[in-house]
Amino acid sequence: MKIKTTIVVLPLLLLFCSLLAVSAAENAGEIYVLKVNDAISPGVADFIETEIEKANEEKAVCLIIELDTPGGLAESMRTIVKAILGSRIPVVVFVAPSGARAASAGVMITMAADVAAMAPGTNIGAAHPVGAGGKEIDKTMSEKVVNDMVAHARSVAEEKGRNADWVEKAIRESVAVTEKQALEDNIIDLIATDRADLIRQIDGREIKNKGTLKLANIEEKVIEESFRTKILKTISNPNLAYILLMIGLAGLYFELSHPGAIFPGVVGGICIILAFFALQTLPINYAGVLLILLAIVFFIMEMKITSYGLLSVAGIVSLLLGSLMLFESSSPEYRVAWSVLLPTIILVSGFFVGIAALVFRAHTNKPRTGTRGLTNEIGVVKKDLEPEGKVFVHGELWNARSPKPLPAGTKVRILGVENLVLEVEPLESPTEE
Repeated sequence: MKIKTTIVVLPLLLLFCSLLAVSAAENAGEIYVLKVNDAISPGVADFIETEIEKANEEKAVCLIIELDTPGGLAESMRTIVKAILGSRIPVVVFVAPSGARAASAGVMITMAADVAAMAPGTNIGAAHPVGAGGKEIDKTMSEKVVNDMVAHARSVAEEKGRNADWVEKAIRESVAVTEKQALEDNIIDLIATDRADLIRQIDGREIKNKGTLKLANIEEKVIEESFRTKILKTISNPNLAYILLMIGLAGLYFELSHPGAIFPGVVGGICIILAFFALQTLPINYAGVLLILLAIVFFIMEMKITSYGLLSVAGIVSLLLGSLMLFESSSPEYRVAWSVLLPTIILVSGFFVGIAALVFRAHTNKPRTGTRGLTNEIGVVKKDLEPEGKVFVHGELWNARSPKPLPAGTKVRILGVENLVLEVEPLESPTEE
């Protein structure tokens, strides 16, 4: 009886074990690999944040960010740091390949990692904040920004058990070090020649609050940037997003004021969509957007109402205030540069005012064609009006009538047109013989 029971149970146990093995293999996850070789921008931040979230959802074993960056926007850096710190799976930042750097914003991203590594021949540091385009920030603002960044950097470094004093020096004094010095100063955890060497070294490493890394025989999944991310990286600069918004509004305004032009409307629509696509990653103040739209309303009203320029002035003021308020951030790099803002406002306002003036003039000018264009014109009688005859005007011979008989050769003024017959009167009383 025992032998029969064993014969039945043993295959079932083997089947159960094989199912567990398959299940374990399916749930083993993958090593996600992101390559970032660019400035830190809203597009890059969106890409990294999205992929970290996706890696967590798909229960990846860990995520490796291969980093090579000159730095970038502070707000975008903070977005990435928050995503790394909030990740439930280990995040490894690897400054690679040889010759790469983690400068400025790249320092904070590296320090936030669960494992920080560098390849031979790389460097890290020089994190002093600068304004958009590399310009220096004014003294008062610089002090505020630096102190804010130092507090944030020290907090992250201490959380990860790294050299907080060096991070402060990197921000205040723009110091930078090589990979060997970084390892000695407890800035990074290890030096690896390539990704394979990195995975070999961190296999079995204990990660605080995230367990032990088990990377043997785990497949790597290299994540490529999507077409959406590439477009977003290109247009997510606040200055470019602002210019696209202005071009879009100008194109739509021209199409509304001159229906049927088509091309300006098409270009305007595309630019508006691209602008809104870029603005989704930027800190937008909706009061600024509403003021810009109000400016367009003022310019449209200028075409319909005789305001003697007051509506145009209101539109320009509203456009200026809306542009200044459009981006809501204390960071200088998230504001529209004055060198972009002022020329754009001048050109766009001039365009709006010019189109409004042309439309208003077209509405108020006397018609020059058709029957309405004949009113008050001067013609010459070609066939005696008794009381009907022929009058020559605008190079054409018209049927005409007059309350008084008029001989040929008399100059007449057209009073109106009724059923294609001109109503005329003499310029002077006809000479009586």
